[in-house]
Amino acid sequence: MLRFLQPVRGVLASPIARSLIKLRFSSDKMVDAAVLEKLEAAFKKLQGTESKSLLKKYLSQEVFDKLKTKKTGFNSSLLDVIQSGVENPDSGVGIYAPDAESYSTFSDLFDPIIEDYHGGFKKDAKHPNKDWGDVDTLPNVDPTGEYVISTRVRCGRSMEGYPFNPCLTEAQYKEMEEKLKATLDGFQGDLKGSYYPLAGMTKEVQQKLIDDHFLFKEGDRFLQAANACRFWPTGRGIFHNDAKTFLIWCNEEDHLRLISMQPGGDLGQVYRRLVTAVNDIEKRVPFSHHDRLGFLTFCPTNLGTTVRASVHIKVPKLAANKAKLEEVASKFNLQVRGTRGEHTEAEGGVYDISNKRRMGLTEYEAVKEMSDGILEIIKIEKELP
Repeated sequence: MLRFLQPVRGVLASPIARSLIKLRFSSDKMVDAAVLEKLEAAFKKLQGTESKSLLKKYLSQEVFDKLKTKKTGFNSSLLDVIQSGVENPDSGVGIYAPDAESYSTFSDLFDPIIEDYHGGFKKDAKHPNKDWGDVDTLPNVDPTGEYVISTRVRCGRSMEGYPFNPCLTEAQYKEMEEKLKATLDGFQGDLKGSYYPLAGMTKEVQQKLIDDHFLFKEGDRFLQAANACRFWPTGRGIFHNDAKTFLIWCNEEDHLRLISMQPGGDLGQVYRRLVTAVNDIEKRVPFSHHDRLGFLTFCPTNLGTTVRASVHIKVPKLAANKAKLEEVASKFNLQVRGTRGEHTEAEGGVYDISNKRRMGLTEYEAVKEMSDGILEIIKIEKELP
């Protein structure tokens, strides 16, 4: 169409022609009537719930009207962003980014939610550059083995040039898996291991991975509602090293979820293993990164460093004084969860404690906060009568 509207000598033939071209380009970035109708219904449904989600808190009529006609280069609309929170009013956050561009296109909704969740990371704030720090300075937080049962450090990564789950094609899922497998073949030493694709997985391998607590299942209802489980199990899989101390999930929620873990409290060793693996993969597979927000993933709770360092720790005296435990944790920006994670109880005085902040600080600083907090918690546990 544009070819026939080109004027002689570079001047547009008429005001009508100029209008047609303007309309053509603007409509490329606007949703169609069917999506708009679904969006209006979704917004009305959300307003009729008692939801306490950040989505409902920040999706005002004004913000909705401003964003409802927009879409990204991957044709993602506001509906793709909010549909999980609309269908699940018990969501804590309620939104996902169907592609990296969504964080910019729908920033009027993402920015206040990011600020709220990440403790004041304002829309004019800039996440610092990646800095793993001196990997040899993090300690064993429990050298005597009295308190810390296990230690884990994980991060999420997205492959540059690919959208997130809702926009991926079946061919892209396969292509991404092949890229990862080619990279993993180069792992040596402590990281050397095996990749297990979910597609065609035998019952024996499946049971082995279940027994090791490695296997992830098809997405939960929040991911399902976000349209994040298409073409399952194509392109999904699990890698673990021979020692079972390093794990990668491929295309579950994030493109890559990298996890280093082991029994005991040697945080330094766990951290070094993760850093080595991430740096190794990044040499061959560039990661999606934003100048302001840091590393980007599907969920806005997991931006910036995306690093979560945690321990399972047994502190029976502090468990009897939960207020004191929460007080110490808050001082070091730590999150205290039950033995089996969020919304669970502590079993036998065992808690899952991790760093809460993932934005506005470096990777090293995030893990160091957890380390300092755990050392303080153990010190107080020892001092209690």
